[in-house]
Amino acid sequence: MGRFMNMRVVGCAVGAALSLSACNTLTRGTEEPVTITASPATARIWTSLGHNCPQSPCTVTVDRRTEFTAHAAARGYRPGTVTVTTKLTDKAAPGVIGNAILPGGSVGLVIDAANGAMMDHAPNPAHIELVPMGRARVRRSRTTS
Repeated sequence: MGRFMNMRVVGCAVGAALSLSACNTLTRGTEEPVTITASPATARIWTSLGHNCPQSPCTVTVDRRTEFTAHAAARGYRPGTVTVTTKLTDKAAPGVIGNAILPGGSVGLVIDAANGAMMDHAPNPAHIELVPMGRARVRRSRTTS
């Protein structure tokens, strides 16, 4: 009976070690602060996720998997928006390498991928340039070579 109990304890310890091998989840977390700025700085900023800030800059904490739109408005200016997307980041490379080295690292890779720990928001910081009312937006044309 004692030998069975020891094997059970060892099995639990191995399982715990495997679940901790999600390196990016531990080092980077599943949420990320995103800073949104606007010009003029008096612009009110809000997001499609329900965050509100009375003026610029605005820092919100967002799940790494979640894309959103940030809006800004100020008296005398046209409202503006910026879309903040997610992307696989090279900053997650050390965690990926750690998952490759550690026993059970493939479990860690799956966990990191599933919870977004390998993702970053872009752009971050995000900026919204508001155009004064009565002024046309200047569009620059691209020339091809």
